[in-house]
Amino acid sequence: MFKKILVANRGEIALRVMRTCREMGISTVAVYSDADRTAPHVLFADEAFGIGPAPSNQSYLMQDKLLEVLKISGADAVHPGYGFLSENTEFASRVTATGATFIGPPANAITLMGDKTAARQQMIKAGVPVVPGTEEPIMDVLAARSIAEKIGFPVLVKAAGGGGGKGMRLVHHAGEFEHTVAQAQREATSAFGDGRVYIEKYLEEPHHIEFQILADTHGNIIHLNERECSIQRRYQKVVEESPSPFMTPDLRAKMGSAAAEAARSCGYTSAGTVEFLVDKYRHFYFLEMNTRLQVEHPVTEMVTQIDLVAEQIKIADGQPLTLSQKDVKSTGHAIECRIYAEDARQDFMPSTGTIKALIIPNGFGTRFDGAIRHGSEVTPFYDPMLGKLVTWGKDRKSALDRMHRALSEFLIAGIETSIGFCDAVIQHPQFRNGPYDTHFYQTYQADLLGKLNEITPEAGLAAGLTAAAHQFQPGSNGKIHANGENKQVSSWVQIRRREQLQ
Repeated sequence: MFKKILVANRGEIALRVMRTCREMGISTVAVYSDADRTAPHVLFADEAFGIGPAPSNQSYLMQDKLLEVLKISGADAVHPGYGFLSENTEFASRVTATGATFIGPPANAITLMGDKTAARQQMIKAGVPVVPGTEEPIMDVLAARSIAEKIGFPVLVKAAGGGGGKGMRLVHHAGEFEHTVAQAQREATSAFGDGRVYIEKYLEEPHHIEFQILADTHGNIIHLNERECSIQRRYQKVVEESPSPFMTPDLRAKMGSAAAEAARSCGYTSAGTVEFLVDKYRHFYFLEMNTRLQVEHPVTEMVTQIDLVAEQIKIADGQPLTLSQKDVKSTGHAIECRIYAEDARQDFMPSTGTIKALIIPNGFGTRFDGAIRHGSEVTPFYDPMLGKLVTWGKDRKSALDRMHRALSEFLIAGIETSIGFCDAVIQHPQFRNGPYDTHFYQTYQADLLGKLNEITPEAGLAAGLTAAAHQFQPGSNGKIHANGENKQVSSWVQIRRREQLQ
């Protein structure tokens, strides 16, 4: 088993990985930018190394600096988390070349599944259904428009070299095809350095449903059932749950089998996610494969009680899976809300500033994966996600009721957040009744934002103070003060070692 793991990431995912490492008796190495010098993941790690200025392209994306930390620290493995270099073939190869282990799939699987058109071709060969569209990137716009007309509008123009909604545009009719393709190409070039795009048929009332898979180096592949990820804004997920309220046992069996076959066809090992679109007739189509841990992995952990990070580490260590498909059991229901530093009233514009007060909900069946604290500075340099609030219940209603309770306790003062928006989604009748599709936000946007506008600044402040009263203790002088807030951060956790790389 590994003795020391370098976590090549930041924030909540770095902290989440480190917690599992500590439980497994593995030392951890953190990296940090100038902006993250006293961030929770840095203070939690056994060692921490500075790697440069705040912008990620001068720190967390600097492969040479990360590899230097790997060498200096003596770590024998690297966990990339998600985002940043987690799906970078070159980084995975360079880590392996040092003699250390990259905790993730083989570089060739990252390459294959990271190219969306190549992945489509591979799925066609493997017999996994794909959405009708072009099999190659668009080279001739007029020829592509002809294909789009045959498929039938509307169609989606999508980036070949990346995901996450970047470089994705909806084309409603032939007259806007060329202009939209050009827009998508520019955005794809900016986001991924790769302007190639392709087209897919836009499905009716689509559901975004993904399957978690685990594949070891001994040929064993299992899936851990599905996650429903249809609540999105600008193609970015906001609320996820497991199991999907749209799923049937027969569809689950077929999609799970297809997900395992997709992984097998590209020689995949480690944890991964196969994403599908499912139309209103329950026909499913391969969308993409994410060759890393997903943001929403906690909902699967909550219903299966399987630590996915631990499984990743054991697979990377060469150990066979200890579970077979028949051993996978899902119990109850889990919901996840992504908590972003964003203002939903201002088209989800990122919000920056200092967290002036923080109350994180807890209680039975409640989990928060985050890396924030009172006084944390939310900067414009990184993704605005602050963390994920997850609740579990014996059934969907129980999980939803618990989530509503937890969101009502959640207080982050000093910046705008998505807490209120998530609660508006959770309470919306269409979401409560289910099933819903990826059009949910567009369809009910007025309802959701109207719910937010019902909360006046005075009402929000009163609610925050009421919640705070339950968390604060009266001092001996009768004044209210936060427990421990007057202590220095350095007394919370000692950084055993910090070296600044030049």
